[in-house]
Amino acid sequence: MTQQAAKKITLKPLGNRILAQRLQAQETMKGGIILPDSAKKKQETARVVSVGSGQRLDDGKILPIPVKPNDLILMDKYAGQEVTVDDEEYIILKADDIIAIIEE
Repeated sequence: MTQQAAKKITLKPLGNRILAQRLQAQETMKGGIILPDSAKKKQETARVVSVGSGQRLDDGKILPIPVKPNDLILMDKYAGQEVTVDDEEYIILKADDIIAIIEE
C-alpha cells in the first residue's frame, strides 16, 4: 500500500488580479460576548498573498499592480470572488477594487 504525498495547491492570479486573505473578524465584543460566525461582519481589510502581472494597456504595455505580497489593503465591500484552497479562505479581486494600502 503506497501513500501519495498531498499536493500543495497554489494560486497565481492572472493579469490585473490579486489574491488576498481577509483578516479574521473579532471573535468577542467589549462585554465579553462571543459572536457566532453568522453574525460576524466580513472584513474589508485583507493581506495580499500574490499579484498578477498587471493590466495590459491598448498599446501593449503592462501597467503594474500597485501592491505587493504582504501589503495590508482596504477593498470594496462586495469586491472579488471568494475561493477555498487547502481549507484556507482567499479572495481574488481586481486591482481597481483596492481602495487603499494600509501602512503599518
